[in-house]
Amino acid sequence: MGRRILNDALRSIVNAEKRGKATVELRPISNVISSFLNIMKYRGYIKNFEVFDPHRVGRITVELQGRVNDARALTYRQDIKAKDIEKYKTLKLPTHQWGYVVISTPDGILDHEEAVRRNVGGQVLGHFH
Repeated sequence: MGRRILNDALRSIVNAEKRGKATVELRPISNVISSFLNIMKYRGYIKNFEVFDPHRVGRITVELQGRVNDARALTYRQDIKAKDIEKYKTLKLPTHQWGYVVISTPDGILDHEEAVRRNVGGQVLGHFH
């Protein structure tokens, strides 16, 4: 169920980007969504996001920047080893120059570059470019 919530949130972001919206509101929320958005913010794909009332149903307001072309969450479990991350990245992302694969590792939720740097594998949550 958690991956379905993440997929719905990412599709809302992509649809709002295609419509030219400046902000999008996401609900329901989870810690995985906020971690995924932290990576997108760090990599410069969104401007900012704000979490309102995280202990109840809550919502996240995301300020868009116009850089997200596609963002997808895997709805199935995909385990990946540290040595296979680069191969997976070339299969899923359109080019070598931009885009990130987000992985849930024992060190937390990381993008593929940080996971390779730390030499950890985990489960693929999704990707964006």
